[in-house]
Amino acid sequence: MTSTPLPIDLAVIGGSGLYKFPGLENTTRHRVDTPYGPASGDVVIGDFAGKRVAFLARHGESHTLPPHRVNYRANLWALHSLGTRRVIGVNAVGGIRSDMGPRVIVVPDQLIDYTHGRYTSFCDVDGAEVKHIDFSEPYTESLRQRLLAAASAAGVAVIAGGCYGATQGPRLETRAEIARMKRDGCDLVGMTGMPEASLARELELEYACLALVANFAAGCGDEAEISIEEIFAHLAAATAEVPRILAAMPES
Repeated sequence: MTSTPLPIDLAVIGGSGLYKFPGLENTTRHRVDTPYGPASGDVVIGDFAGKRVAFLARHGESHTLPPHRVNYRANLWALHSLGTRRVIGVNAVGGIRSDMGPRVIVVPDQLIDYTHGRYTSFCDVDGAEVKHIDFSEPYTESLRQRLLAAASAAGVAVIAGGCYGATQGPRLETRAEIARMKRDGCDLVGMTGMPEASLARELELEYACLALVANFAAGCGDEAEISIEEIFAHLAAATAEVPRILAAMPES
């Protein structure tokens, strides 16, 4: 059902490994009907560290949606319709830069989009207003700074800045693709950073990313090949730090 807007301090979109938000109390579930079809699942709203937090699992609570089939428009619309104004996207990524290895957490400041075939705009509907958004800075700087301050207050090491390259997935990238991305200036590679960020901008939402490094990208580490088991072990360790960071988020 569609609910009336609620006073939400922060929305969190959980990526791979983050299907429920630890510590969220007094929760209610909201299934929102959107003009763009169903969202990835119910939006769960509750209390966390003195804040009203909305949580949505990007891939579904059982990880049934691959990156290219996530209904990004419905997800952002659902959060917006419930009263969300600030969104943190938690994204599992691979590290390209040498200091962005497994279990490192990054708050990126730039994006390059390599995806294709996704609905990238709310303008992709007959009769919709065409919006030419300024996307030179894809993340909201004030929200990025709040994330960085929160990590510092919580004693969680994060890297400030970096370029996230968004690929189509669900397969991992070839060595040649990663080499090209490195030449392009990418420091991280993930599959869900776009069009989530640009859709948030179209809705005039504040948006920032917590990128959790699960592995070195192809050709960037010492491993001959990437182990899926190791990816999820690294991801679980990095994901455990997310509630600590968000609990320390300063007020706006």
